[in-house]
Amino acid sequence: MDDHNKRVIETALLCAQEPLTVADISRLFVEDITTADIDEALVELQRSWDDKGMELVHIATGWRFQSRLSMREYLDRLTPEKPPKYSRAVMETLAIIAYRQPVTRGEIEEIRGVAVSSNVMKQLEDRGWVEVIGHKETVGRPGLYATTKQFLDDLSLTNLQSLPILEDAAPMAAAEQLGQAVMEFDPSATVETVIIDAEAQEVVIEDEVEALEVTLDETTEEIAAEIVEDTVEDTAKEASEEVTPESEDNPDQIK
Repeated sequence: MDDHNKRVIETALLCAQEPLTVADISRLFVEDITTADIDEALVELQRSWDDKGMELVHIATGWRFQSRLSMREYLDRLTPEKPPKYSRAVMETLAIIAYRQPVTRGEIEEIRGVAVSSNVMKQLEDRGWVEVIGHKETVGRPGLYATTKQFLDDLSLTNLQSLPILEDAAPMAAAEQLGQAVMEFDPSATVETVIIDAEAQEVVIEDEVEALEVTLDETTEEIAAEIVEDTVEDTAKEASEEVTPESEDNPDQIK
């Protein structure tokens, strides 16, 4: 392919808002250009950008230009908003789905050894990283979770086979390896919270809710105990005062 056509492809990729497939690129030309020619041109473009701050990558939904990770610390200075951060629970759940899919919520809980918060699943679904692709033919027909093409695109992966190879089968090891990609992972996080938008709003999930419920329960028990104690004291007081004048005047009549 000549330099002009390669320049056309390069310009289209730089201007595109979404990744372009080979079929999309072929529509740029009136003349017939084979898939092999386009693939060759894309590989040459990749090499020509090797020493640039941008790189041409092949992901699940096509080809796109993106900034290199080495440029991230500089680009972050242009946007005051902090990137989303994900806790240990979120990353472990995502890692289990990525490596064991399709998987049910019960199977995720069995692997992690703890209950999976509904907010964790909701955040992964809202982010577009996981989705229910069917239901397991068992009691209750639980949903089967799997990762999406958006998940692959965000991690700059072509397919699931491109996931990091696990040296340790533990969920935390997988979570840390996924965390080395474009997402922010806070390994010291102990509370299952995520920052979901530019305003850094914290989502309070089940761990905190349960703690609040325990506090409320303890307070309710204390109040109930005080009410019972006051009631007993009042009853005893009324009983001691319940002596009629007739009883006092005629003590011999009291048997």
